[in-house]
Amino acid sequence: MTPALRIGVVDRALEDRTRANGAFFDDEAERLARLCHRMAERFARGGRLIAFGRSPAARSDTRHVAVEFVHPVIVGKRALPALGLAAEGGALPEQVALVAEPDDIAIAFGAGEDGGEAAEALALARKRGCLTMAFAPAGAEWDFEPPTPDAAVRQELVETLYHVLWELVHVFFDHRGLLEGRSARPKHDTGAASFLYPFLDEREDDLEAVVADVRSSVLAKAAEVGELRVQTLTENRDELIAAAEALRGGFDAGATLLALGNGGSATDAMDAVADFRRPPDPRWSPRRALDLTEDPAILTAIANDIGTEAIFSRQVIAHGRQGDALLAISTSGNSGNVIAALGEARSRRMRTIALVGYDGGRIATEALADHVVVTRSEHIPRIQEAQASAYHVLRELVA
Repeated sequence: MTPALRIGVVDRALEDRTRANGAFFDDEAERLARLCHRMAERFARGGRLIAFGRSPAARSDTRHVAVEFVHPVIVGKRALPALGLAAEGGALPEQVALVAEPDDIAIAFGAGEDGGEAAEALALARKRGCLTMAFAPAGAEWDFEPPTPDAAVRQELVETLYHVLWELVHVFFDHRGLLEGRSARPKHDTGAASFLYPFLDEREDDLEAVVADVRSSVLAKAAEVGELRVQTLTENRDELIAAAEALRGGFDAGATLLALGNGGSATDAMDAVADFRRPPDPRWSPRRALDLTEDPAILTAIANDIGTEAIFSRQVIAHGRQGDALLAISTSGNSGNVIAALGEARSRRMRTIALVGYDGGRIATEALADHVVVTRSEHIPRIQEAQASAYHVLRELVA
């Protein structure tokens, strides 16, 4: 691929994402606002979010949405119960049959690409009384189908969608009078998370007014990530191209890519590895890749016996060889276990690539990786969404 073609890949990728992002959220903002209300009602009655998916890429979204709801990154927001069911647990319908309860929310990833397994699980959940969601026609009550055939762009739009659902479902908890069986509070208070909801006012009993405010917030968040993708893919275009060149040379020589991250970034590492191992485009070559977040026995053994800072570096010691590559994903750029792994990788003469948020943190300021891609935001969900665009484009450049 010539330099001009590589630049063209990045520019076209950004154009495709900008167009699809605008069209998708313009069309779906109203429905998403109403879905947030329905989800809040379910959670208020004791329901849980049950996410499931069979393919490796669907598994990463299943894990990602679960961790976002259970472990909120916004101070002052409640933890909401969520479970992720993936292929390692067996057939999805069998797992859903054992877990689903009438007030739960069932969300299927990868429907339409798993031989009908997710659709069967959705049908069972719907019969059980669950509220159901999917991102392809699969018999769910709430279908949201991204307006593009590109698997990477579809995944990015879906990630923004479930981040928005997680952020804005809390609005309706702050308007208790709008939840079935809940009494209204005398005053609205978004507390420490007020910056998430810039359009909200004191109205407690006007559902349509709150839905309109939430709809506006959905559109604002979609616009925010659109702008952040522009920053990420334009400011870092040369860095992504150089990183892809280094990766391709390593792969051609038999190297392996190791990937890691914490929390939502761990699921992004899962997704990146899934795309390298099992290309979403049949024209691309499968590549050797290893997910260092994948094995809970290894992670918990190291954390218990040594400490959490060593959970990745010990695995780099075990698996990393000269010429291999490490992809480190961090929203802060300051995570101790990520920095330790990058140091270990460099000591073994591995190639290192880091995707970081905020101002890049220590990883950027101290140049702790060979290639550093900075997504300049302090809003973690938007950082993760733009970082997904970065590693998807990196994969396409390697091909």
